[in-house]
Amino acid sequence: MLSITVISVGKKHDALFADALAHYENRLKHYCKLDWQLVPSSDINTESLAILSKLTTDDAVVLLDETGSKVTNQQLADVIDSAQNQSVKRLVFIVGGAYGVTDEVKARAGSVLSLSGLVFPHQLVRLILVEQLYRSYSILSGGKYHHE
Repeated sequence: MLSITVISVGKKHDALFADALAHYENRLKHYCKLDWQLVPSSDINTESLAILSKLTTDDAVVLLDETGSKVTNQQLADVIDSAQNQSVKRLVFIVGGAYGVTDEVKARAGSVLSLSGLVFPHQLVRLILVEQLYRSYSILSGGKYHHE
C-alpha cells in the first residue's frame, strides 16, 4: 500500500475543515496510508529548509504550486498509479507557504503541479488535495465517485 505524506506550511487543521478532512481521510484508508506533516509558518527560507528536512532520498515528490502544470483528474490519478507501479514507498505532496518555496524545494520535486489557476487558502488546499486523492483512487479502482 502506497504511503502518501502531505507536507504543508501552516498551523494544525482548522476546525472548519477538520470534519471534511476526516471524511476523505477515512475513505482513503482503503487505498493508501495518509500522513500529514505540518511546518510552522515563517519566512520562505526557514519554511523551505524545514520542508527539505522532512524528505528522504527515496521519496517521490510533487510540489503543489500555482505556477505548476495544470492537471486533469486522470493525470493526477496517473501520478499515483505511476508511483504504485514503480514501487515508490512514499509519495510526498508539498503545499508551500504564502510566498511559495525556494528553488531548492522546486528542484527536489519530481513534478510541480497546480490544482487550479485560482489561489486558495492553505487550509482549503489541504481539503481540495485530500478530496482529489480520493477521486484519483476512485478513478484507478473503477469506482463510481468520479463521473466523466
